[in-house]
Formats: sequence, C-alpha cells, structure tokens
Amino acid sequence: MAFTPGPLELVILLGLFFILFGAQRLPELANALGRSKGEFQKGLQETTQLADVTRTVNDLEAGGRTPEQVLMDRAKAVGLEPAGMPVDELEKKVAALEALDSDE
Repeated sequence: MAFTPGPLELVILLGLFFILFGAQRLPELANALGRSKGEFQKGLQETTQLADVTRTVNDLEAGGRTPEQVLMDRAKAVGLEPAGMPVDELEKKVAALEALDSDE
C-alpha cells in the first residue's frame, strides 16, 4: 500500500522544515529549487534542439529521400533490381556488390 500524506502529516513536515531551516531559509531553498528545475528544463530543450538539427542535416544530405529510397538507388547503381526484396537482404547484397566494385 502506498503512503499518501494527509493534511496532518504535511503540517508536521512543514513545522519540521521551519524548525530545521528557519523561516528565512525556506524561501531561499524554494528559489534554488525553482532555478535548478529551470536549468534542467533548459538543458532538455537544448538537447532536443540538437537532435532536431542532426536529423535535419541527415535529411538534407539524403536529398529529402528516405533511407529505403537511398538504398533502392544504391541497388540500381550496382545493377540489382530491388523490387520485392527484403530490406535487410537488399542491404547485404548492395554492400557486397559495392565492396566488389571498390576492389576492382
């Protein structure tokens, strides 16, 4: 069973905080907690923006094509007909043929 504090427990906890930290220290603690939460959320937002930039750069490098479309173009370039072939099998065959072409 989970413990959910009632109003009496919350009043007791608040009283303990006043005794331990003093009435003047509690607003400072709340302010520091708020600033740290803000910094954490700012860091999360920057990380998300970096991931979006990376994804956009990868999309631009692919010319707006999906990875499957790029694989199909690679297959056609080495002389394979990719129609009806599973993607993983096609990837292996294209890689093998590209390796053979680079050895020659």
